[in-house]
Amino acid sequence: MDIQTPQGADGAGRIAQLRSPQIIISAGSATLNLTLAVCDYEHVRDLTSGVVRVDGITLTPLVFPSIEEITFRFTRTLEWDVSELSFGKYTALTSQGNAPMIAIPVFPSRVHRHSAIYVRSDRGIRAAKDLEGRTVGIPEWAQTAGIYVRGFLAEHYGVDLSSINWLQAGVDEPGRNEKVALKLPAGIRYETRPDTSLSAMLASGEVDAAITARAPIAFAQSSGKIVRLFQNYRAEEERLFKQTGVFPIMHLMTMRRSVFEQYPWIAMNLFKAFEESKRRCFERLRDFTCARVPLPWGAAIADEIAATYGPDPYPYGVEASRATIEAFCGYAHQQGVTQRRMTAEDLFPPEVRAVARV
Repeated sequence: MDIQTPQGADGAGRIAQLRSPQIIISAGSATLNLTLAVCDYEHVRDLTSGVVRVDGITLTPLVFPSIEEITFRFTRTLEWDVSELSFGKYTALTSQGNAPMIAIPVFPSRVHRHSAIYVRSDRGIRAAKDLEGRTVGIPEWAQTAGIYVRGFLAEHYGVDLSSINWLQAGVDEPGRNEKVALKLPAGIRYETRPDTSLSAMLASGEVDAAITARAPIAFAQSSGKIVRLFQNYRAEEERLFKQTGVFPIMHLMTMRRSVFEQYPWIAMNLFKAFEESKRRCFERLRDFTCARVPLPWGAAIADEIAATYGPDPYPYGVEASRATIEAFCGYAHQQGVTQRRMTAEDLFPPEVRAVARV
């Protein structure tokens, strides 16, 4: 089954070619002015606030409350120069050979996703295999979180994805659609439902379960009628991470391809600045002197996580995340999100695949 892209990314690319970033000259020195769209993250805040500066670049940050608007606007019209973007959307567009953006291996959002499976408690779904033969709602087939969830359900829990009836709809509002073209594997049963939402279908019982990164309103309002499939999801996530080394990447940072091709040095300079902002964030979180986050034992928890994940529990860069990138590329291709099996070398330019060592 082929599903076409609602809005052609190549059209957005042609429009963006007409826009070039400005050179700002001040006191005899020049910088490149770039617009940046990103969600409000603690580990990015020093960059968006100007505490961390990017060599040779003046940033105009646009901070959004959610990734949905950023992805929607950037994939349609490339409104800014540097943008956070869904890993799934970027990988799909790049596999088609016409992506008007290119990525750097900065991953502002990484989230384990066993928590993303919601089931009706009256349908006898107690284990992952019980999803077979059921009707399951999804916000988009190409949503990054869903790609991971379906991947580990198939690979680690033996779930036959072709036995499930998949319904696509907005999480809490009708009208959401796919952002990239799909070529679904033979046997996959997929239907779009622009007239309703996952929350409505969970509440009415039209679907037995839903897989979504954003918790549906129906879950919060269900009084126990809708529950998570994995009640102790953290323990299951920790088990799978220790087994596979996969720490799911949800979003990455991208640039308009025309800007990168004109100024290829911006890729590594941006990468280094994002790294420095993250380093400063972890330094604060692990400070026992005062409460850097309004939670008890915040610094102790940060130390506990570092003991499992290593000194940098939230790594950027290709090599530190290769296991995750390869697993995701495999899942995306198996599920018909990408036109071919992608690799890290396909996704990131050589300018940021390695760093200088002294």
